[in-house]
Formats: sequence, C-alpha cells, structure tokens
Amino acid sequence: MPPSTIQHRRTHNLLLINKLLSQRDAVSPFTLVLDNLEQSARPFISDYMRRAKGSNVNTVFVSFETLRRPKHADIIVHAWKLSLQAWQKEVTEALKGRQGQSKPTARIYEGLLSDGAGNLLVIDTLNPLCATGSTNLAAVLSTFISPTTSILAVYHQDVPRPHSTSGKDAYSPAPLRLLRYLATTVFKVASLHHVLARKAARERSHVEPSFGLDEGREGVIQESGANYKVGIVLEMEHRRKSGRGVKESYFLPSAASRAMNGQSEVTLLEDHPLYRSPDQATNDESEADGTFELGLTDKQKRDREGVVLPYFDAQKGGGDGGRILYDMGSEDDFDEEEDEI
Repeated sequence: MPPSTIQHRRTHNLLLINKLLSQRDAVSPFTLVLDNLEQSARPFISDYMRRAKGSNVNTVFVSFETLRRPKHADIIVHAWKLSLQAWQKEVTEALKGRQGQSKPTARIYEGLLSDGAGNLLVIDTLNPLCATGSTNLAAVLSTFISPTTSILAVYHQDVPRPHSTSGKDAYSPAPLRLLRYLATTVFKVASLHHVLARKAARERSHVEPSFGLDEGREGVIQESGANYKVGIVLEMEHRRKSGRGVKESYFLPSAASRAMNGQSEVTLLEDHPLYRSPDQATNDESEADGTFELGLTDKQKRDREGVVLPYFDAQKGGGDGGRILYDMGSEDDFDEEEDEI
C-alpha cells in the first residue's frame, strides 16, 4: 500500500474514533461494547462519559450492577430494583430533564436541552434484558433512541444465557447476534498483554494462546495479564450510513498512563511501540522522507531477478570481441552473404 494511502487511512480512522468518543454529529445512535472477564469495559465506559461531559452532553446511567453513581454521570437510574416499565419511565423522564431533582438541577438539565446538547444513555449491562428473551429487546432499546439521544450499552460475553423451556424464543435470533445487527458501532475490548502474546505466537507460526475461560482448564477463571492497567485495546467495527463497514484496532491508555507518561488520548494499535515490529518502523521512517514510493514490492523484486539481459549470453561466448549471436527461426531464410558470419 502506498504511503499516501496508509497515511490517509490512519488520519481518517483517528478522526472517526475521536468523533465517536466525543459524541459529535450523532455518528453512532447505538454503540455496543463487548467485554469479558479478561478485560472489563469499565475503563472505556468511564473515558466515554468523561468525553461526553466535556462536550456538554447530558449523561443518564442505567444501573443493573453498579451501586454508586459514576463520576461523570449526571443522573443514575437503579434499574436493578425496579420493574421494566418503572425504570423505562424514569429513563424517559431523565432524558427529558424532568426527573425528581431539585429545582436548580432541573433548570440546568432544561438549559442543556434548550442549548441543543444531546443525551447519552449508558447501560452498564444488557444481560438482564437478554435473559428475559430477545423478542422485546429491540423494542425496548428503540424507545430511547432519537436524533438527540444515543445509547452506549455493555454486553458481557462470559455470562451464560439461561435456557428457555417455554419455546417462546425458539425461532428468535440469539441476543448477541441481534445486538450486533442493531448496533451501528461495535467495540470489543481486549487486554494489551493478551494481544501482544497472540501477535508473538503468530509471528513464530505457533498456535495462538487462549486465556481465562477459553483455555478450558478447571479452576481457571482469569489469566495473568487480565485487566491490564496500562491501557486497553479496542477492536472497532463501525457502519456508515451508506452501509460500508470500517474496521480498526486502537489503543486507549489509562488515565494513570496519560498523566504519568503524557500519552495521547487514543492511537492506532499498529502505532504502539510494543506492537509494531522493528522492520515496520524502519520502513515507515524511510518512506516518510519522500513524497512518492521508492521501494519495490515482493512481486517486483521477483520479476526483476527473472529478467535475462543480453550481455549474459555474450559473456558465455568467451573473448571473441564484438561477436553477434543470432538464433535462426523456423521461418527465416538462410542467406550465404549476410548470414554467414
């Protein structure tokens, strides 16, 4: 790939991830985050709400497994102790800025909505909704989505789904498959330690290692390197309005790493110093010096080595001076005066 194309892809994907995290232009109405025991989505959700707070977005947090209100959440709805209809009503009122708050707080929310600021609805886990069946899952989520409201929801992949004995959802799609279909952006979080271990195995043509429950060992729930404190890896799949998909992997450093090392907010995974290979770094530095590509591809190198130049045959004939070598074809006529040399 030419350097200009690579640089264009990097710039475009970095702008896309920053636009998604900053809630600009309502790029993703429904964002789904997939996590597991090896890497929790809580650092990503916290950073997402921090950016939304900086963009003057009203954040409503729906809690199924969180007891305390997160730092950057404006309103929290304890759905774990309410019925489905009750917490739906509270969320609807919170998105309209009419929940039972004090008058100054209510005026602040009404001011945010009047200034055109959007709403961000964060659901800490969708597993309780998926456990009741996937028939009403799309209807519940669609009631909150609007031009000014977007949803950020987490799905735990390691939580087993209860088996239904009624047969009501026998012909319905699996909840995770339905959520992937509904989501405009899917983030899968992973531990940097595990990603580096899998990359090292691929480079040595070894089988990629498994971690945690995927390892299949009795008594092993979490492997070493789980929930890496330096940062997390984001595997993004975004669907544009045209239907075209964009896939990219990013590295999001933790708040402590950003404060200690002065790292940028989010970078491409291939630009991480521990992930990129030394050969790739050398090629990128050499290509950055020019405005056009000076290197050759592997196919071009093979074609160049296969070319037989005329002076190769002349070197085999010995020191006969300027001798002309000519091989007659089947259709050539022999002329004694011209061809006898």
